[in-house]
Amino acid sequence: MSLQEQIEALYEQPPDALGAEARSAFETFRDGLEKGGIRAAEPFAGGWRVNGWVKKGILLGFRLGKVVPIEPAGPLRFFDKDTYPTRQTIPDGVRIVPGGSAVRSGAYLGPGVVVMPPAYVNVGAYVGEGTMVDSHALVGSCAQVGRRVHLSAGAMLGGVLEPVGALPVIVEDEVLVGGNCGVYEGAIVGRRAVLGSGVILTGSVTVYDVPRQTTYRRTADRPLRIPEGAVVVPGSRRLADAFAERQGLALYTPVIVKYRDEKTDGATALEEALR
Repeated sequence: MSLQEQIEALYEQPPDALGAEARSAFETFRDGLEKGGIRAAEPFAGGWRVNGWVKKGILLGFRLGKVVPIEPAGPLRFFDKDTYPTRQTIPDGVRIVPGGSAVRSGAYLGPGVVVMPPAYVNVGAYVGEGTMVDSHALVGSCAQVGRRVHLSAGAMLGGVLEPVGALPVIVEDEVLVGGNCGVYEGAIVGRRAVLGSGVILTGSVTVYDVPRQTTYRRTADRPLRIPEGAVVVPGSRRLADAFAERQGLALYTPVIVKYRDEKTDGATALEEALR
């Protein structure tokens, strides 16, 4: 029986029926997450495929775990499931800078990743080679982050565990996520895109693409996806209502104002777009 089949079968069992076999299978599964061989979502046929069994494995770990005191960090004490302690070993070439960051077990960090304090990387997350996770940044459960991404200070990538078939947040290679940005509810940020400071992407926003004269939003069968190379800034649109117009009201909306070219880095593209 494959590991996937084991996890699928164990997930269907009641918690009081889970024993040593389940614990052993879970630990093998968790090790695969940390090595990057098992992922909650992965590139597939030009898009992304959700691996629902992986989320089942993560949830299985919560069922198996018991709340215990976690090894003290200085004067601080923590209590969490014993199946998900903070990672005690980090791959070669990864930097966890002193100051209060934590990487939960079951998260993958690629070579050259830097985590600045304080930051948090949750279980099931995948952080690709050379990515910077800056101060006060969150990589939520099962979020998938590509290579050479910059998550600026205060950036939030939301997490998702249930429903197990839901697409997690995905940030593809070489994306620049500006300070205090938020990406939630399974939104996808395409390769080399730039999110200006304060951009919020959720399942309910409409993104206006000025250069291409079109809009993007989540549908029943398709997630919100920011196109490759898009430069997105916070914008607003007027409310078409008599009361709202009299009061001068407008709603927040993300706006694509230009596209990067191969010769323009993210910071330069954003600076030009904001002038």
